[in-house]
Amino acid sequence: MKQKKIPQRKCIACQDRDSKRDLIRIVKNKEGEIFVDPTGKANGRGAYICNNVECLEKAVKSRALNRAFKLEIPQEIYEKLGEEIKKYEK
Repeated sequence: MKQKKIPQRKCIACQDRDSKRDLIRIVKNKEGEIFVDPTGKANGRGAYICNNVECLEKAVKSRALNRAFKLEIPQEIYEKLGEEIKKYEK
């Protein structure tokens, strides 16, 4: 029997590839809202980041989310994402 393929995604901060389930998805929807998507199924443009605060800090410093979503992201959103990631951190 064939093994099912595990979807791979790349962290926008450290560029490591990992299974989709092990990364946290950040979404920008049509209304321009940016939020953490724990289900991985929300509509909108998604970017993936490792499940740790170091990668979020690296993404903030390198402005990786700005490039991924092609817009300037305010500091409050980064702070909110930091709180959300701490909830899901292993």
